[in-house]
Amino acid sequence: MSHSTQHIRNVALAGHPGTGKTTLFEALLHAGGAIQAAGSVERGNTVSDFDPIEKARGHSIDAALASVDRPGLHLNLIDTPGYPDFRGPALGALAAADTVAVVVDATSGVAYGTRRMMEYARQRGLCRMLVINKIDQAGHDHAALLAALREAFGPEVLPLNLPAEGGRTVVDCFSPLIEGTPVQSDLGAVADWHQKILDQVVEINETVMDHYLSLGEGGLSGQELHDAFEQCLREGHLVPVCFLSARTGVGVREWLDIAERLLPHPGEVNPPPFVKGHGAQAQPVQARPDPNAHVIADVFKIVNDPFVGKLGIFRVYQGTVRKDSALFIDDGRKPFKVAHLFRVQGKEHIEIAQALPGDIAAVAKVDELHFDAVLHDSHDEDHIHLAPLEFPQPMFGLAVLPASKGQEQKLALALHRLAEEDPAFLVEHNAETNETVIRGLSDLHLRVMLQRLHDRYGLEVQTRPPRIAYRETISQPAEGHHRHKKQTGGAGQFGEVFLRIEPLPRGAGFEFVDEVKGGTIPGQFIPAVEKGVRQVLASGAIAGYPIQDVRVIVYDGKHHPVDSKEVAFVTAGKRAFLDAISKAQPQVLEPIVELEVSAPEHCMGDISGGLAGKRARIHGTDARSGEIVVRAQVPLSELEGYAAELKSITGGRGRYTLDFSHYEPVPAQVQRKLTEAYRPSQEED
Repeated sequence: MSHSTQHIRNVALAGHPGTGKTTLFEALLHAGGAIQAAGSVERGNTVSDFDPIEKARGHSIDAALASVDRPGLHLNLIDTPGYPDFRGPALGALAAADTVAVVVDATSGVAYGTRRMMEYARQRGLCRMLVINKIDQAGHDHAALLAALREAFGPEVLPLNLPAEGGRTVVDCFSPLIEGTPVQSDLGAVADWHQKILDQVVEINETVMDHYLSLGEGGLSGQELHDAFEQCLREGHLVPVCFLSARTGVGVREWLDIAERLLPHPGEVNPPPFVKGHGAQAQPVQARPDPNAHVIADVFKIVNDPFVGKLGIFRVYQGTVRKDSALFIDDGRKPFKVAHLFRVQGKEHIEIAQALPGDIAAVAKVDELHFDAVLHDSHDEDHIHLAPLEFPQPMFGLAVLPASKGQEQKLALALHRLAEEDPAFLVEHNAETNETVIRGLSDLHLRVMLQRLHDRYGLEVQTRPPRIAYRETISQPAEGHHRHKKQTGGAGQFGEVFLRIEPLPRGAGFEFVDEVKGGTIPGQFIPAVEKGVRQVLASGAIAGYPIQDVRVIVYDGKHHPVDSKEVAFVTAGKRAFLDAISKAQPQVLEPIVELEVSAPEHCMGDISGGLAGKRARIHGTDARSGEIVVRAQVPLSELEGYAAELKSITGGRGRYTLDFSHYEPVPAQVQRKLTEAYRPSQEED
């Protein structure tokens, strides 16, 4: 169907695992006429969970897209994974959404994933709504749940509809009410909730408020109410709640009506955070949803499809992308031709002629495409990019090597393709140890990636236990010096470097400062000194881990008019830095993670005792629906094998989530163990 930007709604379904996001995705597609019958997770025939691993595991791993078309509405739906292990694809998909619908299980209430996705959406400036699913199931208290949501996210949380008849139907409490007997819901009189919404909406705009106070509700035009509602969503002044049951279909068609009538189209939302340039010189850029302007689009998902090759899925923010048009990628000078333009419907790719501002589309077989690439049709848009999303730091590592010799190149290519698809999956190659290390958000995350290596690319690999991402730093200032002098008959090598090092605040990274006066080290050799310093930063000084949070100040040195060359100052810079570190009370830092464990209440003692033996700092417990939730900060190194331990304690009923928190120094005995195990190879100068 043809549509305009005003008809487009881009909605991501997000939230805690097990809330029914994929089932709701199917129900919305079915109610909107996109599919003839809704599939189910249990039967493995849903539109979004089409990957064999997703079918086998019974939950989403990747973000999936599909759309609904009906008169006046083109709804792009994004089904995101709920498990925190797969937050990379989930957060990447938020870049394409205008509204994040956080799905909540009516029987479980406000869970960790609910809070996390609400906060991510708020930080990104996206419109938010809460969708209460499974309202037909027994054993729930809708009034208590709504109160808990308002307590967690503020009084701006208000229902647009309410369950009635024990969840067998829903009633609208936003639209003006028909005169007569007040409509009742399971949460009381609809008129009362309608008044609360109206009071919340009109106070966002002084003009609307004055009009409302002078004339009453009946004096407001539909456009005034819509505009005020849209402003409330955009500014976070209203977080609407919708009740429904994806299984039975109760409230599903009503939700589609709400999406069409009340959710913002791409021209009504906060402008996307595009900037031109980098660092302090970066300037905001306004992308306008004008179909006649130059194209600006952002690639938010990469799929390496075995049949169509690399597929880049993008959101158009400005201009119109047409089949056979020419687009540039980032600052590239050579355009590519859009030979085929697709709309993505689960695993199906439907060819289309054009994509308007707000549309989500895809192009295939363009190898240069990558996650977060900006597509444009004019060099006026060079150096433009979206403000980067903050992805969780991958803390779990595995060293991998092919099980069969001669497969190294194939393994490297396959890992690169997997990393293109998941922004929270990293591949590192350590040149000194000649090993490849993959990093992910959890043991489960890495197991899924290894399974994909096998299923997609036919690769068997050998792995070593997870390598903890320790870091090194210093705890006090110090000075270092090294004179590199080498004479072997011909032209010699000479370089001398004096430098100071200072600790920086945790998380500050690295600074290199040139304070050389009088040309004692010629300017052309300063980059060589920095190169030597950075070699140590990467390889470590005392335990073989990267160094962070240090400032290096080069202030003096000597050179020789004939023998000084780059290699000499690389070596001198490296050795002077190592000399300074040895005097600066170096420390090994370990990653500390935020751990949240959910388990039956009777397991509380065993869980707390087990965590106490892992150097954990417990900082909170909650009781939720017969479960106990324990929150603690724990060194990541102490959690090896914790999944099996928790399964044993709770009989398989426990689960946990991890989030990176910060780095802090390891205990002295741990540092001794790490440094004694490190045997750096000595370079012969």
